Amino acid sequence: MGKGYEGVVTLWGVTRLPRKTHKGLRKVACIGVWYPARVPFTVARAGQNGYHHRTEMKKKVYKLGKAGQESHSAMTDFDRTEKDITLIGGFPHYGIVKENYLLIKGCCVGPKKRIVTLHQAHLKQTSRLATENINLKFIDTSSKFGHGRFHTTQKKHKFYGCKTFYGRLKA
Repeated sequence: MGKGYEGVVTLWGVTRLPRKTHKGLRKVACIGVWYPARVPFTVARAGQNGYHHRTEMKKKVYKLGKAGQESHSAMTDFDRTEKDITLIGGFPHYGIVKENYLLIKGCCVGPKKRIVTLHQAHLKQTSRLATENINLKFIDTSSKFGHGRFHTTQKKHKFYGCKTFYGRLKA
């Protein structure tokens, strides 16, 4: 999850005070002037580190896949190759997709296995870019661990001949 409550040195990178400092040295030396009698927002303060709430807008949903149905494959109207949505070797730091999934444009903030909350926009998007029909041509399922050259395991075995994934002969 997050890293919990952290001090200013860890959270903001404030320089530590000298060794003989009175009442602690991992702190901000001066948090502001006497008047105005409040601390400016620009002064580093201790607080929560990690597991922050983030909201992103204008995400396009490309595909919705249900487990055990044809929509769970990576086939499109232009690419009719039989292949699963999971990459060869699995997604880095996640693994194999077994349940329902959602394919969106762009990135998604947070760690790989964190739950993401989606909700419909409060304002309806009316631009031409937002309302255009989505027609996927190709979904890349090559391995993301190395220099992925193959999109299916069949093509990989055909290229390497009778050898298996680890380079040994089949028994």
